[in-house]
Amino acid sequence: MAEERSPEQIEADLAAARARMSANISQLINEVHPKIIKQRQIDQAKDAAKREFAFYKSQIIDENGPRLDRIVVFGGALAGITTFLLIVRGIVSASKKKRKRKITAQVNA
Repeated sequence: MAEERSPEQIEADLAAARARMSANISQLINEVHPKIIKQRQIDQAKDAAKREFAFYKSQIIDENGPRLDRIVVFGGALAGITTFLLIVRGIVSASKKKRKRKITAQVNA
């Protein structure tokens, strides 16, 4: 048979159950609360950015100092991208001017 428990034991068991339930609810809130989720995502993004920065920094600077070969390649790539963007910008600008002149000529005609 079940052993008899005193009212004090029952109250102690209920208090322990309430404490466990409170801890579980607090843990659940910490897992699903939007602000906490947002902060966790921000922290993960910051950590990922720091790792990526450290990786790319190690590609350019090693224990002996700056790696000039990598810096030259990076500079060349940057110059190429800049040149490409300036050419595209010129083409788009010329196209817009040509279209504007054509529309103006049609309106004046």
